[in-house]
Amino acid sequence: MAELRPSGAPGPTAPPAPGPTAPPAFASLFPPGLHAIYGECRRLYPDQPNPLQVTAIVKYWLGGPDPLDYVSMYRNVGSPSANIPEHWHYISFGLSDLYGDSRVHEFTGTDGPSGFGFELTFRLKRETGESAPPTWPAELMQGLARYVFQSENTFCSGDHVSWHSPLDNSESRIQHMLLTEDPQMQPVQTPFGVVTFLQIVGVCTEELHAAQQWNGQGILELLRMVPIAGGPWLITDMRRGETIFEIDPHLQQERVDKGIETDGSNLSGVSAKCAWDDLSRPPEDDEDSRSICIGTQPRRLSGKDTEQIRETLRRGLEINSKPVLPPINTQRQNGLTHDRAPSRKDSLESDSSTAIIPHELIRTRQLESVHLKFNQESGALIPLCLRGRLLHGRHFTYKSITGDMAITFVSTGVEGAFATEEHPYAAHGPWLQILLTEEFVEKMLEDLEDLTSPEEFKLPKEYSWPEKKLKVSILPDVVFDSPLH
Repeated sequence: MAELRPSGAPGPTAPPAPGPTAPPAFASLFPPGLHAIYGECRRLYPDQPNPLQVTAIVKYWLGGPDPLDYVSMYRNVGSPSANIPEHWHYISFGLSDLYGDSRVHEFTGTDGPSGFGFELTFRLKRETGESAPPTWPAELMQGLARYVFQSENTFCSGDHVSWHSPLDNSESRIQHMLLTEDPQMQPVQTPFGVVTFLQIVGVCTEELHAAQQWNGQGILELLRMVPIAGGPWLITDMRRGETIFEIDPHLQQERVDKGIETDGSNLSGVSAKCAWDDLSRPPEDDEDSRSICIGTQPRRLSGKDTEQIRETLRRGLEINSKPVLPPINTQRQNGLTHDRAPSRKDSLESDSSTAIIPHELIRTRQLESVHLKFNQESGALIPLCLRGRLLHGRHFTYKSITGDMAITFVSTGVEGAFATEEHPYAAHGPWLQILLTEEFVEKMLEDLEDLTSPEEFKLPKEYSWPEKKLKVSILPDVVFDSPLH
């Protein structure tokens, strides 16, 4: 639950906890991290010292459900001469360390990120005659914050969030989000580290799909070029009834299609409803503790495997039936991540680590025949995986959300893979890798063409390549909700 009130000093707070790692005590009862962010808000809105604020009644650090202590709401007059309309500007407080006493975030020093290193912002077009800002964006921001706190996965500029519902629960076509740097808010140095500001940008389904197939930054740039779709400051208009491709049909062919052909996709992985079976494994191997067993309780991924998969998913989004579908990211230098230049030789190795060293109790196994299983939403991304990633010499990972398991497709140019051309199917515990040659990728794209037309799709659907000993099934969601997966 939250309440709406004018902002001001948020009230008494506990003093910093004693200890060798705690920052110096502060005499003021005004939390220093909060004060630093307020300073940036005052720089931008000197005429609005006490904006309306949505605040959690029971703070997260007292057991409440809402991680954001506050969301401030400002009125921004925009700039008509620059096609920037008047709008409401929402700014969160709580993803960064506001207090410095470890009640929410561990204090790690002043040089790195404060808390998760960022706060969220949102710009909503002001409707004619609207005298107060709607409060639904605050709950939207709380939903994203809950995901970050629960998963400890962060957001970065260019990431996309699949929401599958109008952001304001209306009939709007704006049902998903992209994330970018806020055009006005500057990074803030607080006593507990640096805070940057990531702006939520509402987008249509077709724009989300284009971001998946190409990249988020490219679609954000197109939105900036179209005033009614966002304009220079990427202001969300929930009444926008047309996509950028309907407003300007040339954008799809001249920018997006060309970008996909030239650059491929920056989406290197998704969390998904998926599973895999080893069809070549004899029944007597069921008790082999070194092997994966889909259909029983799967062995947990080792820490090194988990970190490696998170690296491959650093530009992904989560595919789930839940409304919040954000990306899985590891920490990025300076809070930002930029994909490496397109290359025909990608790597499964982390930028800051060596290749995986297998856990001593889990050996890497070569498999003769495998069966891959996906729900419809995950399966619809297979053509993107093949065309946008593997044909550009890259890799793509599906990480199961219903079990501790992963499937990574790799091309012949990927370094650090344990699947090889001689043994194209290989498993390291519950992590399966599948190496596909360019010729086989082209064949699969032909056979999987109907995946791009979900309205004509009937489940279950099965594809099989007997000569390659590979089978792919697209199954209803309920299959993956069962205990077997």
